[in-house]
Amino acid sequence: MTAEQEAIPHSDPAALFDAWFAEARASEPNDANAMALATATPDGAPSVRMVLLKGHGPEGFVFYTNVQSRKGQEILANRRAALLFHWKSLRRQVRIEGPLSEVTAQEADDYFHSRHPLSQLGSAASDQSRPLENRKTYLARVDELAARYDGQEIPRPLHWTGFRCLPQRIEFWLDRDNRLHERRQFNRRPDGGWSSTLLYP
Repeated sequence: MTAEQEAIPHSDPAALFDAWFAEARASEPNDANAMALATATPDGAPSVRMVLLKGHGPEGFVFYTNVQSRKGQEILANRRAALLFHWKSLRRQVRIEGPLSEVTAQEADDYFHSRHPLSQLGSAASDQSRPLENRKTYLARVDELAARYDGQEIPRPLHWTGFRCLPQRIEFWLDRDNRLHERRQFNRRPDGGWSSTLLYP
Protein backbone atom coordinates (compact mmCIF):
# COMPACT_ATOMS: atom_id res chain seq x y z
CA MET A 1 0.00 0.00 0.00
CA THR A 2 1.41 3.38 -0.95
CA ALA A 3 1.48 6.30 1.45
CA GLU A 4 -1.25 8.03 -0.59
CA GLN A 5 -3.78 5.22 -0.19
CA GLU A 6 -6.30 5.36 2.64
CA ALA A 7 -6.17 2.28 4.86
CA ILE A 8 -9.26 3.10 6.96
CA PRO A 9 -12.36 3.16 4.75
CA HIS A 10 -15.70 4.83 5.31
CA SER A 11 -17.81 1.81 6.26
CA ASP A 12 -19.87 0.41 9.12
CA PRO A 13 -17.73 1.20 12.20
CA ALA A 14 -19.13 -1.81 14.10
CA ALA A 15 -17.98 -4.14 11.31
CA LEU A 16 -14.64 -2.36 11.10
CA PHE A 17 -14.17 -2.75 14.87
CA ASP A 18 -15.03 -6.46 14.58
CA ALA A 19 -12.31 -6.89 11.94
CA TRP A 20 -9.68 -5.00 13.92
CA PHE A 21 -10.62 -6.78 17.16
CA ALA A 22 -10.31 -10.19 15.49
CA GLU A 23 -6.83 -9.28 14.29
CA ALA A 24 -5.91 -8.03 17.77
CA ARG A 25 -7.05 -11.26 19.38
CA ALA A 26 -4.80 -13.16 16.98
CA SER A 27 -1.74 -10.95 17.52
CA GLU A 28 -1.79 -9.39 20.99
CA PRO A 29 0.12 -11.47 23.57
CA ASN A 30 -2.26 -10.62 26.44
CA ASP A 31 -5.77 -9.27 26.89
CA ALA A 32 -6.69 -7.98 23.44
CA ASN A 33 -9.97 -6.96 25.09
CA ALA A 34 -8.26 -4.60 27.56
CA MET A 35 -9.48 -1.02 27.24
CA ALA A 36 -8.98 2.21 29.10
CA LEU A 37 -12.24 3.45 30.60
CA ALA A 38 -12.47 7.17 31.33
CA THR A 39 -15.22 8.52 33.57
CA ALA A 40 -15.79 11.85 35.29
CA THR A 41 -17.51 13.33 38.30
CA PRO A 42 -20.49 15.66 37.78
CA ASP A 43 -18.13 18.65 38.01
CA GLY A 44 -15.83 17.21 35.35
CA ALA A 45 -12.91 15.72 37.32
CA PRO A 46 -11.71 12.80 35.16
CA SER A 47 -10.29 9.41 36.09
CA VAL A 48 -9.19 6.50 33.93
CA ARG A 49 -8.37 2.83 34.46
CA MET A 50 -8.05 -0.40 32.48
CA VAL A 51 -11.02 -2.77 32.31
CA LEU A 52 -11.93 -5.71 30.06
CA LEU A 53 -14.46 -5.62 27.24
CA LYS A 54 -16.96 -8.41 27.83
CA GLY A 55 -19.34 -7.94 24.93
CA HIS A 56 -19.76 -5.74 21.89
CA GLY A 57 -21.94 -5.20 18.85
CA PRO A 58 -23.96 -2.46 17.15
CA GLU A 59 -25.81 -1.90 20.44
CA GLY A 60 -22.62 -1.02 22.31
CA PHE A 61 -19.58 -2.07 24.30
CA VAL A 62 -20.09 -3.90 27.63
CA PHE A 63 -17.97 -4.06 30.78
CA TYR A 64 -18.70 -5.05 34.38
CA THR A 65 -17.87 -3.44 37.71
CA ASN A 66 -18.81 -2.87 41.34
CA VAL A 67 -21.05 0.19 41.36
CA GLN A 68 -19.83 1.05 44.87
CA SER A 69 -16.31 1.55 43.46
CA ARG A 70 -14.97 4.94 42.41
CA LYS A 71 -15.73 4.32 38.75
CA GLY A 72 -19.15 2.93 39.63
CA GLN A 73 -20.05 6.01 41.62
CA GLU A 74 -18.81 8.29 38.83
CA ILE A 75 -20.85 6.33 36.30
CA LEU A 76 -24.01 6.63 38.40
CA ALA A 77 -23.45 10.39 38.72
CA ASN A 78 -22.41 11.04 35.11
CA ARG A 79 -23.50 8.42 32.62
CA ARG A 80 -21.03 9.22 29.88
CA ALA A 81 -17.71 7.55 29.22
CA ALA A 82 -14.80 7.25 26.82
CA LEU A 83 -13.07 3.98 25.91
CA LEU A 84 -9.66 3.44 24.35
CA PHE A 85 -8.22 0.29 22.83
CA HIS A 86 -4.49 0.32 22.08
CA TRP A 87 -3.18 -2.68 20.17
CA LYS A 88 0.55 -2.11 20.13
CA SER A 89 1.39 -5.17 18.04
CA LEU A 90 -0.84 -3.82 15.26
CA ARG A 91 0.06 -0.16 15.81
CA ARG A 92 -3.63 0.71 16.07
CA GLN A 93 -5.96 2.56 18.42
CA VAL A 94 -9.75 2.85 18.64
CA ARG A 95 -11.42 5.61 20.66
CA ILE A 96 -15.11 5.40 21.58
CA GLU A 97 -17.33 7.97 23.30
CA GLY A 98 -20.95 7.74 24.34
CA PRO A 99 -23.61 7.40 27.04
CA LEU A 100 -23.81 4.43 29.41
CA SER A 101 -26.80 2.28 30.30
CA GLU A 102 -26.94 -0.56 32.79
CA VAL A 103 -27.24 -4.11 31.47
CA THR A 104 -30.22 -6.20 32.54
CA ALA A 105 -30.10 -8.23 35.75
CA GLN A 106 -30.18 -11.39 33.63
CA GLU A 107 -27.17 -10.26 31.59
CA ALA A 108 -25.28 -9.46 34.79
CA ASP A 109 -26.23 -12.81 36.33
CA ASP A 110 -25.23 -14.74 33.23
CA TYR A 111 -21.83 -13.10 32.98
CA PHE A 112 -21.15 -13.28 36.74
CA HIS A 113 -21.82 -17.02 36.79
CA SER A 114 -19.70 -17.59 33.68
CA ARG A 115 -16.61 -16.47 35.62
CA HIS A 116 -14.26 -18.76 37.52
CA PRO A 117 -15.66 -19.44 41.04
CA LEU A 118 -12.67 -17.71 42.65
CA SER A 119 -13.31 -14.63 40.54
CA GLN A 120 -16.93 -14.66 41.66
CA LEU A 121 -15.83 -14.95 45.30
CA GLY A 122 -13.25 -12.20 44.84
CA SER A 123 -15.87 -9.81 43.50
CA ALA A 124 -18.35 -10.67 46.23
CA ALA A 125 -15.72 -10.17 48.94
CA SER A 126 -14.34 -6.89 47.64
CA ASP A 127 -15.31 -3.43 48.86
CA GLN A 128 -13.70 -2.14 45.69
CA SER A 129 -11.78 1.15 45.87
CA ARG A 130 -12.16 1.44 49.66
CA PRO A 131 -9.22 1.34 52.08
CA LEU A 132 -7.97 -2.16 52.98
CA GLU A 133 -6.01 -2.74 56.18
CA ASN A 134 -4.00 -5.61 54.71
CA ARG A 135 -4.30 -8.26 52.02
CA LYS A 136 -4.97 -10.99 54.58
CA THR A 137 -8.25 -9.31 55.50
CA TYR A 138 -9.46 -9.53 51.91
CA LEU A 139 -8.33 -13.15 51.47
CA ALA A 140 -10.01 -14.11 54.74
CA ARG A 141 -13.28 -12.71 53.40
CA VAL A 142 -12.82 -14.75 50.22
CA ASP A 143 -12.24 -17.91 52.33
CA GLU A 144 -15.28 -17.14 54.47
CA LEU A 145 -17.53 -16.84 51.43
CA ALA A 146 -16.01 -19.98 49.89
CA ALA A 147 -16.97 -21.92 53.01
CA ARG A 148 -20.45 -20.38 53.14
CA TYR A 149 -21.26 -21.26 49.53
CA ASP A 150 -19.36 -24.56 49.33
CA GLY A 151 -21.15 -26.64 46.69
CA GLN A 152 -23.72 -23.90 46.05
CA GLU A 153 -24.16 -21.19 43.45
CA ILE A 154 -22.50 -17.96 44.54
CA PRO A 155 -25.11 -15.18 44.36
CA ARG A 156 -24.21 -12.12 42.35
CA PRO A 157 -23.94 -9.10 44.67
CA LEU A 158 -26.60 -6.54 43.74
CA HIS A 159 -23.92 -3.85 43.55
CA TRP A 160 -22.00 -5.82 40.89
CA THR A 161 -23.35 -5.16 37.42
CA GLY A 162 -22.45 -4.15 33.90
CA PHE A 163 -22.73 -1.12 31.69
CA ARG A 164 -23.07 -0.70 27.95
CA CYS A 165 -21.52 2.26 26.15
CA LEU A 166 -23.55 3.20 23.08
CA PRO A 167 -21.03 4.88 20.78
CA GLN A 168 -21.81 8.33 19.47
CA ARG A 169 -18.27 8.83 18.16
CA ILE A 170 -15.69 6.22 17.15
CA GLU A 171 -12.19 7.04 15.94
CA PHE A 172 -9.85 4.56 14.28
CA TRP A 173 -6.14 5.43 14.36
CA LEU A 174 -3.44 3.69 12.36
CA ASP A 175 0.30 4.22 12.71
CA ARG A 176 1.85 5.07 9.33
CA ASP A 177 5.49 5.52 8.37
CA ASN A 178 7.32 8.67 9.42
CA ARG A 179 4.45 9.60 11.79
CA LEU A 180 2.18 10.37 8.83
CA HIS A 181 -0.57 8.57 10.71
CA GLU A 182 -4.12 7.97 9.53
CA ARG A 183 -7.25 8.78 11.55
CA ARG A 184 -10.90 8.39 10.64
CA GLN A 185 -13.70 9.58 12.92
CA PHE A 186 -17.25 8.22 12.69
CA ASN A 187 -20.14 10.24 14.14
CA ARG A 188 -23.60 8.84 14.72
CA ARG A 189 -26.32 10.66 12.80
CA PRO A 190 -29.79 11.36 14.25
CA ASP A 191 -31.21 8.58 12.06
CA GLY A 192 -28.81 6.06 13.64
CA GLY A 193 -26.49 5.86 10.65
CA TRP A 194 -22.92 7.08 10.53
CA SER A 195 -21.01 9.87 8.87
CA SER A 196 -17.21 9.87 8.80
CA THR A 197 -14.26 12.03 7.99
CA LEU A 198 -10.52 11.74 7.98
CA LEU A 199 -8.72 13.81 10.64
CA TYR A 200 -5.30 15.36 10.45
CA PRO A 201 -2.90 13.19 12.49
